[in-house]
Amino acid sequence: MSQWRIGDVTVTKIVELEVTGGSRFLLPQATPDVIQPIAWLVPHFADENGRLRMSIHSFIVEAPGRRIIVDTCLGNDKRNRRIPHWNDRQGPFLADLAAAGFPAESIDTVLCTHLHVDHVGWNTRLENGRWVPSFPRARYLMGRAEYQHWHGNTRREDMQHVLADSVTPILDAGLAQLVETDHRICDELSLIPTLGHTPGHVSLRIVSRGEEALITGDFMHHPCQIAHPEWDTTADSDPAQGIRTRREMFENLAGTPVLVIGTHFAGATAGRIVRDGETFRLDV
Repeated sequence: MSQWRIGDVTVTKIVELEVTGGSRFLLPQATPDVIQPIAWLVPHFADENGRLRMSIHSFIVEAPGRRIIVDTCLGNDKRNRRIPHWNDRQGPFLADLAAAGFPAESIDTVLCTHLHVDHVGWNTRLENGRWVPSFPRARYLMGRAEYQHWHGNTRREDMQHVLADSVTPILDAGLAQLVETDHRICDELSLIPTLGHTPGHVSLRIVSRGEEALITGDFMHHPCQIAHPEWDTTADSDPAQGIRTRREMFENLAGTPVLVIGTHFAGATAGRIVRDGETFRLDV
């Protein structure tokens, strides 16, 4: 279990699934021959053979008087997922949360950086054939533009399944709060728009006692995109906007003390952006 302290805020990583290799479906540009020369990716983010290491995990963010879970991974018992082993999962995620000191009933806020399948799955759990909120005492923050886009997009059948089992039950339970991309959660926590991967995608900015961190969401999926911000993923709604977002974010972050905490980064998971010749790298 990895944990970071930013002033009065603590961030804890709870892993649902980690993989090495098998990521070409998402980042087809990241072939082993171009990953191997990026030496700083090894050992945390790639192996010596140039295979990417990736993780699906949540972050528990504890700010004064608040306990927030950021993105809720894949979930159990879900079906109609495009990736075969993401269907009918029977993992111990909620038990792992409780064992780490974060039982579901203690969470007061769920933040969805966006509404893709691997970020909303544990919003709900299956109980007597019904999808019920996994975090019954929480308010679920979802982007208004994000929800409106996917709610009206009937061409993406896979997203309709995700909404049906992981999003709509939250609205039906009266626990959803649709927010703008610059929403302020509390004194220490606020959203910033990082568009491109999805139309309403956000990242989480943490500021406390002069220290600062950023939980990325999916404006980048893997640290190799720090070295190659022009690499878009097959899951990006607007690849050109995603490239612009990465370049702008890296320019703004490079050389600053802001701790960048990656939503799909395996291993060390967090570090600081520094310049590396004409591009950038993550200094862990």
